[in-house]
Amino acid sequence: MNSLDLPARPEDTRIVVAMSGGVDSSVVAGLLKREGYDVVGVTLQLYDHGAATHRVGSCCAGQDIDDARRVAETLGIPHYVLNYEKRFREAVINPFAESYMAGETPIPCVACNQTVKFADLLSTAQELEADALATGHYIRSRANGAHRALYRPVDVDRDQSYFLFATTQAQIDYLRFPLGHLPKPQVRAIAEEMGLSVAAKHDSQDICFVPQGKYSDVIAKLRPTAANPGDIVHIDGRVLGHHDGILRYTIGQRRGIGVASGEPLYVVHLDAGNARVVVGPREALETHKIYLRDVNWLGDGALSDIPADGLELFAKVRSTRPPRPAVLQHRDGAVWVELADGESGIAPGQACVLYSDDGNEARVFGGGFIARSERSADAEAMLKRLAANPAHIAAE
Repeated sequence: MNSLDLPARPEDTRIVVAMSGGVDSSVVAGLLKREGYDVVGVTLQLYDHGAATHRVGSCCAGQDIDDARRVAETLGIPHYVLNYEKRFREAVINPFAESYMAGETPIPCVACNQTVKFADLLSTAQELEADALATGHYIRSRANGAHRALYRPVDVDRDQSYFLFATTQAQIDYLRFPLGHLPKPQVRAIAEEMGLSVAAKHDSQDICFVPQGKYSDVIAKLRPTAANPGDIVHIDGRVLGHHDGILRYTIGQRRGIGVASGEPLYVVHLDAGNARVVVGPREALETHKIYLRDVNWLGDGALSDIPADGLELFAKVRSTRPPRPAVLQHRDGAVWVELADGESGIAPGQACVLYSDDGNEARVFGGGFIARSERSADAEAMLKRLAANPAHIAAE
């Protein structure tokens, strides 16, 4: 086996590298070329909207394509640019807008990996008769029986497993992640050593198509009627004020809500159907139980085979936090996770990613999107009353 766990010699092994124009994927191409592999660089043009094409931290737009092309020239590898703007808009941007309008907090990077990078690009790599598709993601994979499994990277500060939970088993078997065992500073040092022009380039931002980080501006442009005004309602039923559109609010938000109150108030629920922003005390955000949809299970057995009293593992509900103790449950078609320590501010549309433990050797068991969270009995009762009876009680 060669260094990528493939049977042929490197010179007889074709690898397509997904080159975003950043330092990570550029180093992947450089390392594989140096090892003697038949490397082909492919860059996707996903969008093009003026300022973002030259913005620091942008990805997959004009400047990045130029950077990827220069790196390919430096390395002496063939390089192709594929225009996926239409596909990206249909599979990522439009669903992002619809999800936000429905009061969710979507993660478009997961959708991009699911539908564009690890689906369409993977198919392109196979059409080019490549033996594998390599990327610059910080995650590890290695043989696990007849297949491969995903593991957290050495550099846990760069851990991207949260955004890759939806990768299917077939995709994992074909993908390779050469940077999973390297810390980021070493990757930059390698880029410098190779003389790559992107060695000091800023890292890309999570959501590449949001020019100034303002989601509401993007949604308003894509869906001009999305800014539907409505009431700001206390969880106890009182109308406290009015808003210009729920897309300007997120679950857990405290600042900039737009109402004065003698108590700290947080956004605890977004009622898209009635255009209501529901606020309440911090306690109303706390939950120990979250229900999942679109689950991608990567454990060795079937999801239906987990014990009746649940499977103890670790879960991550935010990309920047470490995995926490949890129990995975599956019954009557429903999948939910019970969080041992609880969590607050969980929003529908976010991801819950599952791990074997909380160390950097942890295996990734997949995960799912959060459909809803179950609050305290009091908070659940108040939300149900609100749903059944639109608020008409004016604030005193």
